Amino acid sequence: MNKHKYPYRWKLSDGYPGSNGLNVFGTFICGGGSTMGYKLAGFNHLGGVEIDPKIADVYKANHNPKYLYVEDIREFNKRTDLPDELYNLDLLDGSPPCSSFSMAGNREKDWGKKKVFKEGQSLQTLDDLFFDYIALAKKLQPKVVLAENVKGLIQGNAKSYVHKIKAGFEDAGYKVQLFLLNAASMGVPQKRERVFFICQRNDLNLPKLVMKFSEKAINFGSVRTHIGRDVLHTESGKLMKRRIKTDKSTGDINMRLFGKLSGFTILIVQDNDICPTITSGAPFKFRGFDGMDFSDKDYISAGSFPSDFKFLDNYPRYIIGMSVPPIMTAQIANQIYLQWFKLKT
Repeated sequence: MNKHKYPYRWKLSDGYPGSNGLNVFGTFICGGGSTMGYKLAGFNHLGGVEIDPKIADVYKANHNPKYLYVEDIREFNKRTDLPDELYNLDLLDGSPPCSSFSMAGNREKDWGKKKVFKEGQSLQTLDDLFFDYIALAKKLQPKVVLAENVKGLIQGNAKSYVHKIKAGFEDAGYKVQLFLLNAASMGVPQKRERVFFICQRNDLNLPKLVMKFSEKAINFGSVRTHIGRDVLHTESGKLMKRRIKTDKSTGDINMRLFGKLSGFTILIVQDNDICPTITSGAPFKFRGFDGMDFSDKDYISAGSFPSDFKFLDNYPRYIIGMSVPPIMTAQIANQIYLQWFKLKT
């Protein structure tokens, strides 16, 4: 039997394991998916930087951070009043906004353009934020730097950014390793592929990290609630009443019945499927089991978020879609501890 190291069903009220004595600080922290992962792996998470006050309130309500800076990372980089603790970090973590590199949307057409995006209130060139993050690493000089982004970053023309990012980290004084990891192999009930840059400071001379995970995949039928969100009265919901088991999306139903696509194509997730990537803004997903939308609890479980997480007045799917699954971060952080930090003690 394949036992999962970190159960995807858990509660904040159960507390975290004992500390390994290592300090982490985060950027682009959103609701704190990564924060919870580091804590599950035994790290002390000191807090972080979040541009959106509304999302920062969610972070504060769930994590009680020692430090919380509600501002643009570019403004944070200019600060001269940071505590000494942040100049002695074991690990700096960040997930710069990634929509510019996603295979969905405008992609290359948006590179270099300034945008206002929901996570913040100011114009930003999203593809430049990665380099603002590297500038912070150069300033703080933590032992280890971790940066997460979408799989699209290593596909097509975006590969040129990978070379620039790697050169940026090297200029900041770090050796860089690049990993493509899938949360489904790490005990998360979700097929979420993400790219991770994991960097060690040059003076540490640590061995290369090995990141291999082979935990048994968790299908959607093991995760879903008995009753979903009722959307059967909507046009798409009415279409779902005519689904058959081989339909993978509402597009399949339309093609089978009418010979053409119509409106949004919404995925249908069967019980024996692994939940596809949860996104913050894409159309919802239908459950093949009953033709309904995912319930909030479905998203929470598939995202490996704790069942008692306080979303305040935010839709859970938005927070979860914007976050690295806690269990995914916990698995990665645990390997960094075992292969690098424990090795040095």
